[in-house]
Amino acid sequence: MSAKHYLGIDLGAESGRVMLGTLENGKVSLDEMHRFPNVIINVNGTLRWDVLRLFDEIKKGIAKVTAQGIQPRSLSSDTGGVDYCLTGKIEPLVGTPYNYRDSRTDGGFERAFAVMSKEDIYKETGIQFMTLNTLYQLHAHNSSDPALLKSADKLLCMGDFLNFLFSGKAVMEESLASTTQIYNPKKRAWSKKIISKFKFPKHIFPDVLPSATRIAPVQPQVAHELGLTNCEVVAGCSHDTGAAIAAVPATGKNWAYLSSGTWSLMGVELTKPFVKDSALAAEFTNEQGIDGTTRFLKNIIGMWLVQECRRTWEKVGHHYDYSMLTHIASEAKPFGSLINPNDARFLKPGDMPSKIQGFCREKGQAVPETHGEIIRCALESLACLYSVTLEKISEVTGKKIKTLHVVGGGIKNELLQQFTADACGITIAAGPVEATALGNILMQSLAMGDIHNHEELRKIVSDSFPVKYFEPVNQISWKPFIERFRAICG
Repeated sequence: MSAKHYLGIDLGAESGRVMLGTLENGKVSLDEMHRFPNVIINVNGTLRWDVLRLFDEIKKGIAKVTAQGIQPRSLSSDTGGVDYCLTGKIEPLVGTPYNYRDSRTDGGFERAFAVMSKEDIYKETGIQFMTLNTLYQLHAHNSSDPALLKSADKLLCMGDFLNFLFSGKAVMEESLASTTQIYNPKKRAWSKKIISKFKFPKHIFPDVLPSATRIAPVQPQVAHELGLTNCEVVAGCSHDTGAAIAAVPATGKNWAYLSSGTWSLMGVELTKPFVKDSALAAEFTNEQGIDGTTRFLKNIIGMWLVQECRRTWEKVGHHYDYSMLTHIASEAKPFGSLINPNDARFLKPGDMPSKIQGFCREKGQAVPETHGEIIRCALESLACLYSVTLEKISEVTGKKIKTLHVVGGGIKNELLQQFTADACGITIAAGPVEATALGNILMQSLAMGDIHNHEELRKIVSDSFPVKYFEPVNQISWKPFIERFRAICG
C-alpha cells in the first residue's frame, strides 16, 4: 500500500496543531507540523475566541506541509464542543465568538427551565446539564442580541466553522452537533421542539452530516494560496472527544473509556441512545459516535485543575513543567484533603490553588499548603471522581467493566494513572496520547475509502502505537478515601 497523507487540525484548550498523518502498510504515523497557542481573549469583560488568528496559524501549518512537496488527500478539523460561530450570506464571520467560560450563561438553567422543563429538555436531547452547553449560550445570545442571530446565515460549532473556511460549505458533523443540547439523538436531527420553544431562528441550523463524510474540495483561492492540489475537506469527527473515542484501541464489550485532557470524559460505547430517568438522575450524556453508536458518558473536569495551578504559580515566578508538578505531588503525603472537582468554583479561570485551599477549609479539612500537596489533592480527587463515575456507569447501563482505556494527553501523568487503577480497582490501558489526532486522521481515511470500517481503524491504531498497562496495587487503602470523597461531595 502506497503512503497516503491527511491533515488533522486539532484545537485543544491550550494550543492548536496541524498534524500530518501518513497511512502506509496498515500503520499510521503522525508528525506535528505546526503548533500555536489557543488563548481565550478578554474583550470588554467578555471571553472570546481569536478564531481568525487561529485560521491564519492553521494555514501556516498547511503551507509547511506543501513546502515539503507533500500533497494531502484531505483535511479535517476537530475542537471541543458547544462553542459556535455565526456565518453571514456574504461575510464568513458575523460577530466575535464567545468562549464557553464566559459569564453570560451564569443563571442559564433558571432562565432555560422557565421556557422548558429540565425533564423535557433531557427527553429531547439526552445531554448532561452544563450551563456551558450551546443551548444556554444561544439562549443568552437570543435574549441579548436577537437581531444578530436573525441576521446570521448559519450557526456552526468551532470545528465545523474551520471546515467551512476551507470548503465554503456551511454544514455540521453529527458528533459535534450532538453536543449542543439542541439535537435529538433518537431522531438524529435538530430538535424542532427546542428550537420552537426557545424561539431560535430556524434557518441558522445547518444540515448535519454523518461522521466520515466528504464535504467538498478545498476552495480554489485557499488551495492556490497554500499550494494544495486535489485536497478535500472531510467531516470526520469534528468533536475532539468523538475523534478520540473513535481511535480507542479496544476490542470486545467489557471496556470503558476516559478521554483525559483539560476535560475528562468517561463513558461507554452503546448501540443506541440511553435516554432514561436513571441516566438523567445520574447526569449522563448521549453524544453521537461513529457508525451510529452513542457515546454514553459524563463530562468531568480534568487536568484543567493542574493547568490552572501551573498558570497561577507561573505568574509569581514559579516555573514548573508538568513532569515537575507530578514529581512534587508524588512526594507529598498521600490521602490528605479532597475536593469535589465538579464544584462550580473550579470551572472558571483564576487562582486555582486558592480555590482548592478554600474548598478544603470550608469542608473542615486540613488545608494543603505546599505546591506538591495542592497538586496531589487535585490528582487524588480526580481518581476518586473517576471511581465513583465508573461505578455509576456500570450501575445505570448494567455493563461489567473490566478495562478502562485512557487516551489523550493526561496519560503522560503516570501518577494519576496509578491512582486511577487503585481507586477503580481495574486495569488501566493507557494510550495512545494522540488519540484525538489519530481519530481525526483515520476518520478521513475512512471517508476517502482508504480503510473500510471502524474495526480496521482501531486495529491500525493498536498496531501503530503501544499501550501501557497499570494494575491496581493499593486498592484497600483507597476504599475509605473514596467514602470520604462521597461524603464531601454530598
